[in-house]
Amino acid sequence: MITAFVLIHAAADHIPETAQEIAELDGVADVYSCAGNVDLIAVVRVREHEQLAEVIAGRLSKVAGVRHTDTHIAFRSYARRDVEEGFSVGMD
Repeated sequence: MITAFVLIHAAADHIPETAQEIAELDGVADVYSCAGNVDLIAVVRVREHEQLAEVIAGRLSKVAGVRHTDTHIAFRSYARRDVEEGFSVGMD
């Protein structure tokens, strides 16, 4: 699974509607509103790199209210859940 974090600058008066529409897109796992330099962060999870272009450039960036995106592709996860699952492989 390929995970990408998409930092989204959105029109201030449409953030909730923009977030909801993005959350409904296939390939988008989560959308967070946040404080700081960006308005929204979307977590995109797809099986193949080619799908990133479909989801992000093809659909997400065209949602009404999206002004600019900045995409970061994850190489490895260090979440506690992932580490615990790695150690439990073959323990059953």
